[in-house]
Amino acid sequence: MLLTLEKITDKIIDFVGNITALLLILMILNVAYDVFMRYVFHNSSIAMQELEWHLFAVIMLYGTGYALRHNAHVRVDFLYDRFSPKKKAWVNILGTLFFLLPLALLVIYGSYEYVMDSYTTHEISEDPGGLPYRWIIKAQIPFAFIFLIFCALNFLLHNINVLKGAELPLPQEEDEL
Repeated sequence: MLLTLEKITDKIIDFVGNITALLLILMILNVAYDVFMRYVFHNSSIAMQELEWHLFAVIMLYGTGYALRHNAHVRVDFLYDRFSPKKKAWVNILGTLFFLLPLALLVIYGSYEYVMDSYTTHEISEDPGGLPYRWIIKAQIPFAFIFLIFCALNFLLHNINVLKGAELPLPQEEDEL
């Protein structure tokens, strides 16, 4: 049952990862367009420049959970690399429970007022020609951390399955089997 649940959550996370990859392509096209307009026609758009950092923020926020699912997240490996797969699973479970989840909950809680202030005041860009509805990009902070919690639960499922012997470690961990 846990293995099936993990596979379902894997597919959801990969779907969000694919959307994030499409956003990366859009950001690249946006930057190329902005550079072309600026240096060829000596004309640039504040809205297009703001869209660049909006897309970058969304890519980074949602990419974090995707990286966790594919074991591509940053960690201190000088001790971890020497652990057995079961010890690694325990480190992953404890790290997720005591560090990742509390931090994600703290960010969600802390960003709520930030987003609501932006929404209730109808915050727009301070620059003329900038993007309206600033609350939309700010709302991505709690949504992305909710997604990160979802990814953390998937990560917990995976490591529980490794402990039970129902599944092999993630690809970066297989070298030590």
